Amino acid sequence: MKIFGKALGILLSAAMTVGVGAGAIANKAQAAEKSINIGWTAWSDAEAVTKLAKHVIEERFGYKVELTMADIGIQYQGIASGKLDAMLMSWQPLTHKPYLDKVGKDIVDLGPLYTRARLGWVVPDYIPVDQVKSIEDLKKPEVQKQLGGKIQGIDPGSGLMQASEKALKTYDLKGMQLVSASDAAMLAALERAMKRNEWIVVTSWSPHWMFANWKLRYIDDPKGALGGLESVNAIVRKGFYQDHPEVYEFLNRMVLPIGDLEAMMQEARQSSYEKAVDNYIKNNKARIDYWVTGKL
Repeated sequence: MKIFGKALGILLSAAMTVGVGAGAIANKAQAAEKSINIGWTAWSDAEAVTKLAKHVIEERFGYKVELTMADIGIQYQGIASGKLDAMLMSWQPLTHKPYLDKVGKDIVDLGPLYTRARLGWVVPDYIPVDQVKSIEDLKKPEVQKQLGGKIQGIDPGSGLMQASEKALKTYDLKGMQLVSASDAAMLAALERAMKRNEWIVVTSWSPHWMFANWKLRYIDDPKGALGGLESVNAIVRKGFYQDHPEVYEFLNRMVLPIGDLEAMMQEARQSSYEKAVDNYIKNNKARIDYWVTGKL
């Protein structure tokens, strides 16, 4: 409020000097107030959900939405400190538990955006099931040789990578190395291996367009090191409701079927996330209207 008050004071001073009307000052002040900052990471599901929310908030509520890309841990810190307003990719209860244990008391959880999400390790379907059915099979020397002793991962700060590090220890996979990379680099490695019919195991999650694009399967996790079914929740900073009640209520009502999300992600690959979001809004008017108004 001090910063805003200072900015308003500057505007008032300028108005007195050059004759700017009170209406113009009010409009500038209102525009400054109607802006929010949403954190995100370039995971395909997060990109679809975040850009969908951005589009609706801007078009239906008149806000300016800034998207800040950051490591997932930094996003949790940003929400807790109030530097970020919201984040739409909180995996619960297991994947992001370490972050929630640290800052859970300093954030507001709005509940699931979608359910039936999961994490796991994935292989191409052409790898024989009788040779690689579960994570336990990755102990076999012949399997490790075929895989080059590597498990292709994603960004190191993600909950999936933390769970994968735990899985390495849980299953005592001393001969395997977990390789950190971006989501895009993981997908590039998977596509390259599949074109060559090579063996590869990657860290992945559902929802993801990769399952619609290639024949893949999760390998079993009998010890549950990577967790079970999860929900992906929206979280906001404390005080967000008081500052932006209509957007808070919108995010609280924003729930979509995981099948719709996967279809949007697959469509985005053929065009763009912006076009896929536009089409989803056009084709789901009743759902979007409910998110915005709360009226069925």
